[in-house]
Amino acid sequence: MYRFVLTRQWVCLTLIALVLIPVMIKLGFWQFHRHEHRVAQNGLIERNLRAKPVPMTEVTSPGHRVPRADFWRAVTATGTYDTAHEVVVRMRTDNDDKVGFHVLTPLVLGDGRAVLVNRGWVPGGDDPRAYPPVPAAPGGEVTVTGRLKADETSGSSGIKDRKGLPDRQVMLINSTQQAQYLGRPVLGGYLELTSPAPADGSPQPVAEPDHDSIGAHMAYAVQWWLFASAVPVGWVVLVRREKREREEQAAGSGSVSGSDGEREPATA
Repeated sequence: MYRFVLTRQWVCLTLIALVLIPVMIKLGFWQFHRHEHRVAQNGLIERNLRAKPVPMTEVTSPGHRVPRADFWRAVTATGTYDTAHEVVVRMRTDNDDKVGFHVLTPLVLGDGRAVLVNRGWVPGGDDPRAYPPVPAAPGGEVTVTGRLKADETSGSSGIKDRKGLPDRQVMLINSTQQAQYLGRPVLGGYLELTSPAPADGSPQPVAEPDHDSIGAHMAYAVQWWLFASAVPVGWVVLVRREKREREEQAAGSGSVSGSDGEREPATA
């Protein structure tokens, strides 16, 4: 009755179905784990942003690699801006996705060490290789508050660290590189400035990271699992349809053979 499933065509179809089921299940779990990661990251961002600011010197030091648990942590630092060694970071976007520069100004602490402060975004000029107009940093001793970020690398950011850039322009915010440029110890990671905000809005402060949306990963996971469950259902439906068609074909062939065997009775 179901011997046709042993034919080459049906064996190939069955093997494809057997391969698709675990693949779709695995893809579903991949999306589910991405959902869990996004939820956990949102929780981490929320906790660190709302936590009471702590001195940056308490959570990092020169050469320190900022762990993920400290990303976006509220930190403070007190010192004097070293505007002579200020640099801009190329190919950065503002809150409206316009391309420009981030302004990176070292803040020299009382003990001689420095903190890299990302003061925000400024637009570029007509010449992308020229140093852009940058509002002056506050003079004298200042206390700044911001979000702790890890050093950027090509591997973590996907940004190629190009060489031969114009003077005082960099591709990555990296404390090790800037320590060589400054000739002084620099605390690992950097501070993304939130306060005090510039009076005229420039540089434009970097927007707070999104920690509300969770994306569509859970919906994608459910879709993959539904697809996986549909494969065996579809296989059964195809088998039953094939069986019915074969039975109808066999019945039709028998009926034709029976009618061919009948002869009209002879007339007197």
